[in-house]
Amino acid sequence: MVMRGKWAQGIVPRGFTWIVKDRIAVSERPGGIGEGHRRVRRQEEIIWIRENGFQTVLSLLASDHNLHNYDDFDQAWVHLPFGGAADGVARLEEICRAINEHGAEGRRVLVHREELNDVVCGVMGAWLLWSGLVPAGPQAISFAERLTGRPLGSVGREIVGLVGG
Repeated sequence: MVMRGKWAQGIVPRGFTWIVKDRIAVSERPGGIGEGHRRVRRQEEIIWIRENGFQTVLSLLASDHNLHNYDDFDQAWVHLPFGGAADGVARLEEICRAINEHGAEGRRVLVHREELNDVVCGVMGAWLLWSGLVPAGPQAISFAERLTGRPLGSVGREIVGLVGG
């Protein structure tokens, strides 16, 4: 199927935000969440991800439901389920290593979960701290809040705390 015009470029996933400009970004799951999830929207958002040079999508979803759709559009993906601080520091560090690995040498990575929530934002704050881009937990929380435009609640703060809040 050949698409032309603006549809060939897809549509920006909801909640899309750069954490590190042109390198690491977050969004909600392509296609939306829950009952509002739409197959056509999912396809258009995956096209946008691919057309905007994202080498890897890192999914933090609990299940691998719909992740095979990335394969249909030749979009590489990694599935590392993460539900929050209770998943532990080892799992969080695995995710941080994956972000660094897949985002190395200027490659683009999009991190998502069902919705752009405290878990995703907390992971980004933890990654900023873990990777040494910010010196301490309070700054990691502040950066995560400013970059995503949302306050980080106790769930997100607990995730940042796993790294050394």
